[in-house]
Amino acid sequence: MSQTTNATPMSSLIPSASERPGDDPIFALNTEAERRAAEGESIINATLGVLTEDDGALAIMPSVFDALTAVPARSAAAYAPIAGDRAFNSAMVRDVFGTSSLGDHAISVATAGGTGALHHAVVNYVQPGEALLTTSYYWSPYRIIADHAGREVETFEMFSSDGTFNLEAMRSGLFELMERQGRALIIFNFPCHNPTGYSLDAREWEGVSAILAEASDKGPVTFMLDLAYAHYGQAARWTSPMEAIADRITLLVAWSASKSFLQYGARVGGLLGVTLDSEERQRMSNALAYSCRGVWSNCNHAGLLAVTELLTDPELKVRVTRERERAKVLLGERVALFNEKAERLGLKTPRYEGGFFVAVFAEDAPATAARAREKGVFVVPMDGALRVALCATPTSDIPRLVQVLAVAAEG
Repeated sequence: MSQTTNATPMSSLIPSASERPGDDPIFALNTEAERRAAEGESIINATLGVLTEDDGALAIMPSVFDALTAVPARSAAAYAPIAGDRAFNSAMVRDVFGTSSLGDHAISVATAGGTGALHHAVVNYVQPGEALLTTSYYWSPYRIIADHAGREVETFEMFSSDGTFNLEAMRSGLFELMERQGRALIIFNFPCHNPTGYSLDAREWEGVSAILAEASDKGPVTFMLDLAYAHYGQAARWTSPMEAIADRITLLVAWSASKSFLQYGARVGGLLGVTLDSEERQRMSNALAYSCRGVWSNCNHAGLLAVTELLTDPELKVRVTRERERAKVLLGERVALFNEKAERLGLKTPRYEGGFFVAVFAEDAPATAARAREKGVFVVPMDGALRVALCATPTSDIPRLVQVLAVAAEG
């Protein structure tokens, strides 16, 4: 006779995996917003980092789809080289570094979007159980990537009391990490910081460079720039300060086609590494290719081939520039209106210089975001601020967005 039991079945999952959430918090908020909109509510969904037209349709670049459809079928169907096609990798280096001497000492591999580049940096430059360093406001998947790889994330206060970048906090955080670990990976998402929209000015970049150089006296320093939104900001202010310390640090760059070409679904990205040591470059190249093989093996070949054409074909480059400029104008109009309304109602925001997001400082961000959701406005709460995806907010909705956030912030 069989016996029944009320005992909870044992999980086959390892303990560290058994309690993980099934959805990213940002995508979960987006799902709730879409559900309520489908049920007939008037919803403002400022959650996802995707650019939409003012009618709510996803914004696209026609030149990108012309390039995708022009890829020969058999080339698209074939495996991509594990580290990416040579032409793609070379084009990516030129796109990032231009005429800078940094490009002369760079290696690159194709990755599954910018997220893949971040993953490779974490697993190759941070020991298991140790931590990377980033700003107190950061893209939340940094922590997911680190946690999944058995690493930690530590932060330093991003802003000083006057609203500028907190160089002293960066120095303190980096030196403390170096003292404990003997090495450091520090990740910055500038220009057009996600989630705040902040970009470092020339003085701030000089300060960052000096701190990195000083820290390198204590051990290996790897500095990573997540350039997901770089094409929506100012000229590359970071190249000269990095050239000045290229003999002291390792520089990594996460590159992504998702925002640059409004092509989120192709998952085309890359990781670039710069060191003046030729033997170290070879070791870096080997390590990153090994990680490619061990995680996804090969990237989306159709996407790699299409993006290569977008980066190299003169006619396509002109079209991309024109289409991207239209996207920047659309973003700029929304931000200008947001700033005007926010200032009038007393919302506190960081300095904005481009990109998909702005932030609104809030003492109790989760409670403020929850009150806004009750009024049909969805934003992403963080520790001390709300991330507002103006990229996905129609211009006509911005006055209501600001009004709801102002009321929600009052409690």
